[in-house]
Amino acid sequence: MMLNDWQTCFENYLQQHFKHQDGAHDIAHFRRVWSGAQRIMDDRATPLTVLTACYFHDIVNLPKNHPERHLASRYAAEKTLTILASHFPAFPQALYPDVAHAIEAHSFSAGISPKSIEAKIVQDADRLEALGAIGLARVFYVSGQLGRPLFDAEDPFAQQREPDDKRWALDHFQTKLLKLPATMQTEKGRELARQNANYLVKFMAKLAAELRGEHHQYDEDVLRQFAL
Repeated sequence: MMLNDWQTCFENYLQQHFKHQDGAHDIAHFRRVWSGAQRIMDDRATPLTVLTACYFHDIVNLPKNHPERHLASRYAAEKTLTILASHFPAFPQALYPDVAHAIEAHSFSAGISPKSIEAKIVQDADRLEALGAIGLARVFYVSGQLGRPLFDAEDPFAQQREPDDKRWALDHFQTKLLKLPATMQTEKGRELARQNANYLVKFMAKLAAELRGEHHQYDEDVLRQFAL
């Protein structure tokens, strides 16, 4: 089958069997990760491996506060191979190990270093989802699910304390998101990550100005402090 045929098959399967209610990790997320992967991918990669990992990397997704969160990507890799064997017998079994590794290594919390070019591409594409406008929306969507306040009203940018994203949503920018560009595995991924991380910094600068009542300004100090 052609790559587009595989994508259609995966979409049809997920529409029928994937009932996860997390809007930050739904089928639309899988599509966007695949779209991002295509922007990063070069001739060294096997496209079917990348496509498959993008569409199934979060087939098992545990909440951020779940005690086994760091194992979710391993569970997802195992379930993906089971799905491929039972529902997609034409899928090349020779690609199973590469698909499984790309899925396992995509997770930030798992801390697994990607060894293959496919795994590096999938990890970068998934991390790009955490940045830019979509990443901004996802931070507050997930934090709302967890019941976390938007920010610390007394010190929103953690100037006099350690950032703590388990207490305040905005702190997630400093504890994780603004660090992501340095973790990117591909040159194109790093370039896109820096651009999208700076979008988050601009949001922070706008928020800082608004908190002072300056609704048409950006806080230049915040831009200088956090821009990449």
